[in-house]
Amino acid sequence: MRLSEVATLYRPVGPGQLQCIIKSGWTRFPERKARQRYFYPMLHESFAKRVAGDWNVRNSGVGYVTRFKVKRTFLEYYPIYMVGGPEHREYRIDAKRLTQLNNNIVGKIEVIAVFGEPPFSEETGLFAGF
Repeated sequence: MRLSEVATLYRPVGPGQLQCIIKSGWTRFPERKARQRYFYPMLHESFAKRVAGDWNVRNSGVGYVTRFKVKRTFLEYYPIYMVGGPEHREYRIDAKRLTQLNNNIVGKIEVIAVFGEPPFSEETGLFAGF
């Protein structure tokens, strides 16, 4: 697949979501909870880092920033929302369509940044998720 056929997106996640991503073989985001109507992939790494560092760390002690590629043909039906400054842009994917988004991910989901203190496993000697 050519680079022009995919869009690079970012998503901040907490430790529970990261565990689900790992269990999927780094290819799928977990289903949304019943009260979560949308999945919000972000267009800018800086926006995802801010959310992971502020929200995820406050809620769970650690926040991870993921990067992934999605086929543009899937995204073309979704408007881009600006929710602050120019770098605060995101898609709003209806939670019911998350399976379709996952099916349009190209390659693996990567962790590109960690904020806070990742849980350490005595058993493996590694930080959770790695």
